[in-house]
Amino acid sequence: MRTLTVDVISSLDGFGAAEGWPGYWGKEGPEVTAWFEEKLAEDHAIVMGANTFREMSRIVTELEDPTFARMAEVPKYVFSKTLEPPLAWANTEVIAEDAVTVIRRLKAEGSVPLRTMGSMSLSKALVRAGLVDTLQIVLFPVITGQTGLSPIFTDWPDLDLELVTARTFDGRMQLLEYVPTPH
Repeated sequence: MRTLTVDVISSLDGFGAAEGWPGYWGKEGPEVTAWFEEKLAEDHAIVMGANTFREMSRIVTELEDPTFARMAEVPKYVFSKTLEPPLAWANTEVIAEDAVTVIRRLKAEGSVPLRTMGSMSLSKALVRAGLVDTLQIVLFPVITGQTGLSPIFTDWPDLDLELVTARTFDGRMQLLEYVPTPH
């Protein structure tokens, strides 16, 4: 049976981005970059919503990064009722069905792990449905109370979290991996 990991990149106060701050709040370093590359190299499929797909497919065509070739190889499931196939980003399947139903089926049918990319509304629905096996959070050492965009955990269900991994990157970022269970 497949596992599903919800990946979260967050400021300490729970925002996914902030106005006027660069990507990763300008705090990325060689250790966290190497870890992101290791995770991308692992066998997995990406699950995302239409907004994340639009943004990521724009980024991979406009910017150059050595990881983009690998991202093109990875199977991607995009949940959308507005996107129309075929999509320009290789190995991408548009799914117009209910995400919870499809993810439940995909988990039962396969063995390749599933990982979310962005898509906090989709992630929230998958958490609510009890389909998430691991919640993986990389905390960046910033508080963006005045400029924070995209609050991550708003309207999520209450969860008990069992810590299974904790790691520090570059002396400042924290990786926290949890097994979530409903409270």
